[in-house]
Amino acid sequence: MNLSADFVQRQDQFTTARHIMRDILLRGIGFRLLVDVNIQGLEHIPPAGPTIVMMNHTGALDPFLMLGAVRPRYVVPMSKIENFRIPVIGLLMRWWGAYPIRRGEVDRAALQNTVDLLKAGNLVLMAPEGHRQPALAEGKDGVTYVAIKANATIVPVGIEGSREFMANLKRLRRAPISLTFGPAFRFKTGGRERIPRAEMAHMTQEAMYQLARLLSPARRGFYSDLSKATTETIEFVT
Repeated sequence: MNLSADFVQRQDQFTTARHIMRDILLRGIGFRLLVDVNIQGLEHIPPAGPTIVMMNHTGALDPFLMLGAVRPRYVVPMSKIENFRIPVIGLLMRWWGAYPIRRGEVDRAALQNTVDLLKAGNLVLMAPEGHRQPALAEGKDGVTYVAIKANATIVPVGIEGSREFMANLKRLRRAPISLTFGPAFRFKTGGRERIPRAEMAHMTQEAMYQLARLLSPARRGFYSDLSKATTETIEFVT
């Protein structure tokens, strides 16, 4: 599934649909009836400019939580291409203006779409692990790559509680979920767009520790030892 050449330029055309889905369906109904969401740190999201919201991914609900939580800007999410083939889900994602990624391979088209969206000043949602995990797995370099190419700001967000959503729903309870946005940062590149692989891997590790800081010890996984966290390649954005 390839995006049309003017997808980036057409982002304003999704505003009405995104408003209805975020403010009426997700926040107005979903956040009132299905989940009890505690959101902290939204002030860390820059009001404009190329921005990546980098989330951990423990449950299928996570992207929808992010679409509903982030405001006043709208998130542009990517989703595995298989989701676009599901009748209702695929329709909603097209309505919002999501874009596809092929998992299990280096999807260069998806990476380029992300870079183009960021360079146009959009806010993009990415999960650096690639797959849902009960606790943080080792991050892949995709977020780092596009952030460097687009000189984008990264805002990490730790999600807790979404993995237990279905268990709470079966008991007719609103699932308690927390979204904690951390300080925004950029990678120090010295103006370079090409970064050696080893240096990029180090950047990814430092970014992942910023995400791990926002999670409970049980969810930190591969990044459980916060004493290993460094900030040699990142600078915080105030």
